[in-house]
Amino acid sequence: MSAPAASSGSTTSAHRFPWKWWLRDLASVPKNGMNVFSCFACGGGSSMGYKLAGFTVLGNCEIDPAVAETYKANNHPKYSFIMDVREFLQLPDEKIPDELFHLDVLDGSPPCSVFSEVGEREKGWGKAKRFAEGQKLQRLDDLFFTFIAIAKRLQPKVVVAENVSGLVKGNARGYVNEICKAFDEAGYEIQIFLLNAASMGVPQNRKRVFFIARRKDLGLPKVKLDFHEPPILFRDVRSEHGIPIDPASKTAERLRLRIPSDKGIDDIIRRTEGGTSNFSLKIVHDNDVCWTQTTTRILRDCDASYLTDDDVRNCASFPQDYVFATKEPLFFCGMSVPPVMMANIAYEIAHQIFGVK
Repeated sequence: MSAPAASSGSTTSAHRFPWKWWLRDLASVPKNGMNVFSCFACGGGSSMGYKLAGFTVLGNCEIDPAVAETYKANNHPKYSFIMDVREFLQLPDEKIPDELFHLDVLDGSPPCSVFSEVGEREKGWGKAKRFAEGQKLQRLDDLFFTFIAIAKRLQPKVVVAENVSGLVKGNARGYVNEICKAFDEAGYEIQIFLLNAASMGVPQNRKRVFFIARRKDLGLPKVKLDFHEPPILFRDVRSEHGIPIDPASKTAERLRLRIPSDKGIDDIIRRTEGGTSNFSLKIVHDNDVCWTQTTTRILRDCDASYLTDDDVRNCASFPQDYVFATKEPLFFCGMSVPPVMMANIAYEIAHQIFGVK
């Protein structure tokens, strides 16, 4: 994969980073001299994005041992910390490699399900939960502040944090104010962007909030993030055949009653059974961009089936040769920043903030 053309940070008319790519392509990406460390790394969606943009990813911190093993198998980090970020924050200086005190970018996606627009939201704030088998009980709504504390300690030039769009809506906006205050007290100027992966060369409608924080003492310029790449429709990325649904199931029965305007099983229930429904199964049509991927498998209108693992991989812009060693693709792709989404952001950070030519 050759280096992409330089950008001024304005709109783009073509896909700078293709959604279909292989990990082996990274060997041909020219390095830009910038280094990154990733917290809450999951399977490495953001890490792979930085690599596509020419950054060197030094390592990661991840609480889930099984997830960390998959990260290592695909990303080969120099430093890997399998622990809670709270534990990482408490490590003595001699346990943290010196390189991590001289970072260009500290990256992180603090777990965000308590701020999602689906689920408990406010009812889940302040509660300890176990969000995956084998994980510890933990509160999620304070992890963002632990991440900022790590930034204050390591003093990277730039901090990039990703979260769900629900963070900037409703009562959750109070958290944003606290986040901005914490960044300010840590010595960083903050910019906040609401971006959609579908306008960034990713075959998925995935709206996410990105916090871009620059160290005040360095006088770094602001970044402009404004993406308008053409949408990639589901028909252009899907497998020929989906995963069959049990024809005797209630889901199959309802799908047989679908009409072109139905966007999910809940639409069918409301139209044919009356009343309201919170049924979350979405239906993606060939002429649409895929819905936001979560850990719930989406339905295909074209053949009344479920998305395949290849569909999931493609809609998330994960590499074709990624090895999902310890969990299903749906988990990693639903929980990760799409690599191509992060590649576009990282590219603009390199050129606009760091002045990479």
